[in-house]
Amino acid sequence: MIVFHDPAEVPAGFGPSVVAIGKFDGVHSGHRAVIDRARVTATDAGAQVVAVTFNRNPLSLLRPELCPEPLSSVDQKLALLAEAGVDATLVLRFDAELAALEPRVFVEHVLVRLGVVTVMVGDDFRFGRGGVGDPVLLQRLGEEYGFDVDVVGDVQGGGRRVSSSWVRDLLAAGDVEGAARLLGRAHTVTGEVVHGLKRGRELGFPTANLSADAEGFIPADGIYAGWLVDLGGPDDASSVTTRYPAAISVGTNPTFDDVPLRQVEAYVLDETTLDLYGHRVQIQFTHRIRGMVAFEGIDALIAQMTDDVARVRAVLT
Repeated sequence: MIVFHDPAEVPAGFGPSVVAIGKFDGVHSGHRAVIDRARVTATDAGAQVVAVTFNRNPLSLLRPELCPEPLSSVDQKLALLAEAGVDATLVLRFDAELAALEPRVFVEHVLVRLGVVTVMVGDDFRFGRGGVGDPVLLQRLGEEYGFDVDVVGDVQGGGRRVSSSWVRDLLAAGDVEGAARLLGRAHTVTGEVVHGLKRGRELGFPTANLSADAEGFIPADGIYAGWLVDLGGPDDASSVTTRYPAAISVGTNPTFDDVPLRQVEAYVLDETTLDLYGHRVQIQFTHRIRGMVAFEGIDALIAQMTDDVARVRAVLT
């Protein structure tokens, strides 16, 4: 997938393109339904599928007090868009200058450069300074500039609109299985494996600890079943990845109460000598085993961890 970070990077003569515009946070099933529709339209038109998105949630500038934590980083979003079949993505830097563009200027600055033949937006789409642009105005501008506008309705699930907010609510409650149904895949967190307190190793369950700057929304504290995907280390030239079953812990280690920040750590089942330090890994959350609790003594903790691993093994096999 081609990635542009500024409209000026789009080469002259680019297109024709079918453009889908949105935040695409998490690239959930609703987003993918739009992309699938864009792919069908693009096939009929002999065009490319292009996603136009932003380097951050516009609310982070316009209404920071209302801006939620993102489900995915920009890099994660780009990877998911590529997997969904997008041919190119334009990541717009959302700043005061972009926010101040009049709707017509936005169309000329972004869409015309992409050689657009069809634009796909949701019925709540707003663009231009103060959000004065809506699908009706976009359609009028499309008639003038020679492109169609397809207003895509919401994807519904359980009587509710599928949205990033709904996915976020489920993850915040620890319901990773419910989130997976909306995402169409397991939710993931990606980061570098760093050195921790090595307490898991002392207890017989060595864990890979993710760095504090891990990408992706971290679910509620607790123990989860899932998978660790080794993406390789800094000196690894191979693109081959390895996937391991894992028991995943999220929280602050309340039994010892010596971890100030929430952390994600994963015990790879039956692997006690695996060295992942410095590697980037992806943690895939598939099932919640239990919430996080403090235990009275190490023996009780080890007994619970042994049971957790057995339950993780059962749901993954």
